Amino acid sequence: MNQEGVNKSRRRFLTATTAVVGGVGAVFTAYPFLASWQPSARAQAAGAPVEVDISRLEPGQLINIEWRGRPVWVFQRDERALQELEELAPRLADPESRVPQQPQYAENYHRSIRPEVMVMVGICTHLGCSPLYRPEPGSSDMGGTGSPGGFFCPCHGSRFDLAGRVFRNLPAPTNMEVPPHFYIDENQILIGEEEEAA
Repeated sequence: MNQEGVNKSRRRFLTATTAVVGGVGAVFTAYPFLASWQPSARAQAAGAPVEVDISRLEPGQLINIEWRGRPVWVFQRDERALQELEELAPRLADPESRVPQQPQYAENYHRSIRPEVMVMVGICTHLGCSPLYRPEPGSSDMGGTGSPGGFFCPCHGSRFDLAGRVFRNLPAPTNMEVPPHFYIDENQILIGEEEEAA
């Protein structure tokens, strides 16, 4: 074999080796850069669905949990509260929930899957304050004697019924938000996802 043939073989070998080493180096260099585009574990956890146990939830009781950095309230209404919801329609801005502040399965007068259990984001739709829970009728915040139970926003005076529907002529423009959720079983609710169609 002559010297020129050896040099060509050596050149090809060195060129191929350099290309392979360069490619591996590029992958190791690019991986941390591309990985930095992924949301952090904390960010992923903040948006993850939250499971809530309602096995001990009693009428009038409210459970406060956090989902996506916002308060989500789960509470149980008794028969009196449910009857009151049906009677309040003339006093509400959007009694039939026509503005899409809830999933389709919550477009009813009680704005929930089960009439007695309510799941909603605990933020006023006016300027983002967190309303006060006033489940008993007659609270001075809600209008005094003869007034229904519900939620009162101390920031600017908006009032909501026990389905999160806003009363007429108040600062809040829409009903409170109902997040996506479904019942895993009789006592467990998953907030942040909707049940997949069978």
